[in-house]
Amino acid sequence: MLHLASPSLATESDTSAPPGPSDIVAHAPPSDWVPIRASDLLVMTLAPDAEGKARHVVIQLMPRPFSQSWIANIRTLAHDRWWDGLAITRVQDNYVVQWGDPNGEDAAKAKALPAGLTTTSGADYTVSIAALPRSKDAPPPIITCREGHKCPYSDMRRISGKRNELLNTALAKDAYAPRATFRQGWPIAMDISAMRAWPVHCYGMVGVGRNYSPDAGTGAELYTVIGQAPRHLDRNIALVGRVIEGMENLSSLPRGTGALGFYEDPTMHIKIESIRLASDLPANEQPRFAYLDTGSMTFARYVDARANRRDPFFIVPAGGVDICNAPVPVRHIAGEQ
Repeated sequence: MLHLASPSLATESDTSAPPGPSDIVAHAPPSDWVPIRASDLLVMTLAPDAEGKARHVVIQLMPRPFSQSWIANIRTLAHDRWWDGLAITRVQDNYVVQWGDPNGEDAAKAKALPAGLTTTSGADYTVSIAALPRSKDAPPPIITCREGHKCPYSDMRRISGKRNELLNTALAKDAYAPRATFRQGWPIAMDISAMRAWPVHCYGMVGVGRNYSPDAGTGAELYTVIGQAPRHLDRNIALVGRVIEGMENLSSLPRGTGALGFYEDPTMHIKIESIRLASDLPANEQPRFAYLDTGSMTFARYVDARANRRDPFFIVPAGGVDICNAPVPVRHIAGEQ
């Protein structure tokens, strides 16, 4: 996910330098940022690196209606501290990093799962479009036509229409689905004729390892994408979240030399010290983040700018953007959520 730290290279008031995506995000009003609940964040702590540096990874879990049976299990596993002492066992170049029980394939040695896990099904890799929330991610910002006056409804509709036009034009072509778009801060694909929607495999997305169907995985084995978006996995495996901080602690790990990038030497495993829901941590240790409202005009302008780079470095606008090349901006926030 995009993490905001770089300074703006141009201002929107500088007519000689059209704003780039980072400039548009930097000027987003506070009302366009949606806080992420602590109960929707997983904090993974890995063993320190060779130099003794602490390694943390923060994962945001997906909202309803996506993947809720797996996410319920992940919450149970985190509450039960099931992952503590387990390991990262697979790092496949340009593909995924995977973690869980190194003895998971050996029934005699595998760590027992907690009681009460929810049954999962591949039928839930997609959801009904009718089940998607129709409201915006956050209360709509007050759009001012002129100082001290709200826009009339007709102007609000015009602004909303422009937002949809920008998004639909930028994301018009998708190789894997009839339509790609964003909902509730997440990249999703849709098939309107079948009335189904599903999250997509972009860089940093977190999914559930499984065996051959009908097995759909419990949520105990997880992976994150560290390479070119493997969109062929869409609708074939459950996606449950995305890494929003600490990706470098996963993507930079040594590649496994065994089949599919598994570590052949168990001493190569990277120990997981703990995985906790942020809401289970002391208040002063809970990470706090917000994402850019994907229903906002700012986000539509950001995606349009990713599709049509007009800032000085670029010569030829692409005229479109892959949904995975428009990562939803996420930033740290201060104070209580």
